[in-house]
Amino acid sequence: MPLIRVNLQDTGLALHDSPAPALPALRRAAMRGDGPVIVMVHGFKFRPGDGLDCPHEHIFSFGGHPCRKAKSWPKGLGIGAEQDTLGVAYGWNAKGMIWTAYAQAAEAGAGLARTIRELRRAAPHRPVHAIAHSLGARVVLQALRHLEPGDVTRVISLNGAEFRGAAQEALGAPAGRTAELIAVTARENAGVDLLFERLVAPAQRGDRAMGWGLAEAPGRVMLRLDRAGVSAHLARLGFPLAPHRRLFCHWSPYLREGTMALYAALMRQPDRLPLEALRIAEPDGDRVAMPSLPLPMGSNAPS
Repeated sequence: MPLIRVNLQDTGLALHDSPAPALPALRRAAMRGDGPVIVMVHGFKFRPGDGLDCPHEHIFSFGGHPCRKAKSWPKGLGIGAEQDTLGVAYGWNAKGMIWTAYAQAAEAGAGLARTIRELRRAAPHRPVHAIAHSLGARVVLQALRHLEPGDVTRVISLNGAEFRGAAQEALGAPAGRTAELIAVTARENAGVDLLFERLVAPAQRGDRAMGWGLAEAPGRVMLRLDRAGVSAHLARLGFPLAPHRRLFCHWSPYLREGTMALYAALMRQPDRLPLEALRIAEPDGDRVAMPSLPLPMGSNAPS
């Protein structure tokens, strides 16, 4: 099967809408091919099986959800069309207040690590990549703390909701030191980063959200999609993006036309796009924040 749906439940890992045990299903799926495994992790306000807020009926589906933000990740990443690519949709309980979901993301990271370990044991020849939005980035980063070097090849973080300090610690773990990180963000997420910093207590007083930038390292790239130079550079690489239109959008890293094709190539053809190819000589610096804009913390704003 091109896509396997796994959820973290109170009793452990389970297949979505299936009584079959999860771990044997993961092993069987991993052994059926040689191509990359792409693990997809959702963010805030989703919960498997929760009506319209079920991620498997939303961004992890192949289409048909009424929400404008329900752009299909599997379809955009070529899962299903490219038969040698295995997609794993990982669901976890991200409901509740933001600080509750932030704590739950650490537990979800341990469950994700178990999922990835099963994939690696069954098919150690297949590279495992992860793409995650919002609090899903924290889930992936926390998973790195429980894994071995080489277990995850590339991580694509889309407006990741995590603090710099926690991200740096995870990237300093054995699996984090070998994984490549592409942190995608843009100015339109500044308001969410500011609110995140005010609602969630960091482990280190005064720490900032990772969207403001991480320490430079060979295995990391910050990709700021609102910058004209970045868009022009990506177009030269063969990945033109639709024009930057919104002042505020937490979901723009996957809603903006052209982005999913870029992420698909980054994970399915990493040799074509080494991290150095994504680096451009642009001045860094904090983005202009817009805290007066409405922020996506209501019950009708999943992810």
